[in-house]
Amino acid sequence: MRLVLIYLVGLVFGVGISISGMANPAKVLNFFDIAGTWDPSLIFVMGGAVVVAFIGYRVVFRRAAPVFAADFSLPSARSVDLRLVGGSAVFGIGWGIAGFCPGGALPALGTGNPAAFIFVAALLAGMGLARILARATAVRQRTA
Repeated sequence: MRLVLIYLVGLVFGVGISISGMANPAKVLNFFDIAGTWDPSLIFVMGGAVVVAFIGYRVVFRRAAPVFAADFSLPSARSVDLRLVGGSAVFGIGWGIAGFCPGGALPALGTGNPAAFIFVAALLAGMGLARILARATAVRQRTA
């Protein structure tokens, strides 16, 4: 049952991303082009997502635990550090250059767009590099 629900949630997310235009890099890049061919329609997509998430969190956190887990797995870090700022900057720069964010790139793979495949390959390579750097930093801090 858990896998069926995971599939359905992913399907709804992917269809929503595709219908909204967030899987289309040209539409996303036009959203960022404020001085040129600005397309503000994605503001409504993002605003709708924020409203749904806000309501969803309020409903879900009324429960003692998630349906398929013993407890909620929430981040414990509360500080803004170099890793957070650097990761956010890389994410934003990549989104602005490619017109894809990870959430839009994965459904775009279904379109056969070669740019989506290149972006996802770069995304996976970046995730691997970040993991290697995190491990190296942890080892360096333990030995220091």
